[in-house]
Parts: sequence; structure tokens; C-alpha cells
Amino acid sequence: MNRHSFARHAAIAASSLLACAAGAHAASAYPDRPVRMIVPFTPGGGTDLVARMIAQKLGENLGQPVVVDNRPAVDGVVGTEIAARSQPDGYTLLQVSTSHAINVALGRKLPYDTLKDFSPIAHTANQQLILVVNPTLPVRTVKELIALGRAKPDALNYGSSSNATALPTELFKAMTGIQAQHIPYKGSPPMLADLIAGQIQMSIAAAISAIPQVKAGKLRVLAIGDSRRSSEMPDLPTIAEAGVPGYQATIWSGLLAPAGTPAPIIERLNREVVKAVRAPDFRAKLLELGAESVGSTAAEWGAFLRNEIDKWQKIAKRAGMRAE
Repeated sequence: MNRHSFARHAAIAASSLLACAAGAHAASAYPDRPVRMIVPFTPGGGTDLVARMIAQKLGENLGQPVVVDNRPAVDGVVGTEIAARSQPDGYTLLQVSTSHAINVALGRKLPYDTLKDFSPIAHTANQQLILVVNPTLPVRTVKELIALGRAKPDALNYGSSSNATALPTELFKAMTGIQAQHIPYKGSPPMLADLIAGQIQMSIAAAISAIPQVKAGKLRVLAIGDSRRSSEMPDLPTIAEAGVPGYQATIWSGLLAPAGTPAPIIERLNREVVKAVRAPDFRAKLLELGAESVGSTAAEWGAFLRNEIDKWQKIAKRAGMRAE
């Protein structure tokens, strides 16, 4: 190796060591001020409720407040772009849901790269979906709903709080042959309010948002969208068991940081997030709300996201759905 080559390699090695040292120092001092968690959806929805639970636990673990910042619009795109453009210093986190993958699957033009512009932190929770109807609708089973949807093509309107619930409903339509007009909403609270009022007739909604209305007698639940029954509602059949073999859909959520966030900070966040979501009281509360905590490595979460994009692209193609 000549002198020039040796000097170049030495300079590269020195730069790498400095970068590692800087990253380690940043991690040791992190966090020394409040952390912002962007939730690109309206307050009160399932993803927001999970995010607020995580923010409280994570703040306790980090020793600094984690402040939820709701930035709803365009199925999460606006808030996600804000996070992508934020400083990669660990002080801006992003809570995403299934819409993060579905926006890609639907061919939506996005102002960021869904995978390259973010550093995965952890898969935090899975929210079960439930099929709910207005109590005045003359159906009590999935089979009766299918019969009504086939016999009266104009009788059903369904609401969605995002594409994360619209696409599972379109999958239900495609698998059953029923007709139902899609009415999109900007979040779960207004959608559920119209469902209770009878402005729409049905929804495949996040259990964490809809179960309180079911328990209050304001909505009727027909089935659960997951491939297995809920431990909180063991008598409730899955949609597959109730007449649509092979049907399965859930909403997941997880945390990301802007790409370039130092690895030691990502590792610290992963440890504290996993500790938070696996805490017994956290897990019990999520189960009560119709969701389950996960906790994963950053690498597992990144691989999961790539797989979900592929999965929903196939479903969107099958259902003939494209972003409007």
C-alpha cells in the first residue's frame, strides 16, 4: 500500500471513529429535552390512543416528556412528511399505522420515500378490526349482511376512517360480492358518530375505537376481522368463521424516526419502547381495548413494513383500488 492510499484509508478510519464517538456521545446525553411524537391522524382514533399510551410509558422510561403532536390529513401523508423532513436527532418520532403501507399500495404520489426516509424503531401494537353496523339495520350475522348487500345493492353505505379500514372493507366486498358505497371520513370519531346516527350503515373499524360504542349499545358487532378470536370477546366469531373463509385483516402500529438518526439513539429508543409495550399493565390495557402489544427489534420492524407493502399491493390490485 503506498503512502497516499494508506493516508486515505487512515482518514476514512478516523472519520468513522469520530462518527461513532459522536453517536455514542449523543446517545449518552439523549434525551435532554422533551421528545415530539407525531401522530398523523386525528385525536381519539385507535392509532392516536395507542400512541398516547406509548408516549406516557416511553416518557417515564426516558426521563423526559414525550409529547403527542397530531397532524392529520391525507391518510397520514401530511404528518409523515413533517417527520421525514425533521432533524434526525431522536427528538422527532413518528407513530404510523397500516396506512403507511397502504398509501404505497394504492399508488398514491408521496412526498417522501416510505422506506428510505425513515429509520425503524419498533413494531408496537396490533389493533383488531371489527365489523359493526347500525343497530337499526335488520341483520345480526355476517351471512345476513351479505344477503342484504346482494339483494339490495343500494342499501349499504360503509364508512372508513382511513385507507387502513377502507381497503379491508373493499377486500370484504370483493370476497362476498356485496355492494356498498364508500364514505370516507377524516378519523374514527366523526365516522363512528355518523354510523351511530344512521347516516352510514356499516364499517370495518378499529376495535379500540368502536368497542366502547358496542358496549354502550350504540353499535352492533357482527364479527372480528382477525384470523383468531379476541380474548376479550371470545364468543364473537371471526369474519372467516362467520361465512367468508380466508378473510383476515388487522391494523398495526409502530414507531419510526427520520432517516439518519444515530444508531445508538435508535437502539436506546428500541429498548425503551419494547420495555414500555411489554409492561404488564400496558399489555392488559391494550387487550381490554381490543389490541395487542408487540415489541420487536428495529430490523424485524423494517422487514415487516416491506412485507406489508407487498401484501397490500396485491390486495389493492385484487380489489381494483387506486388512490383518488
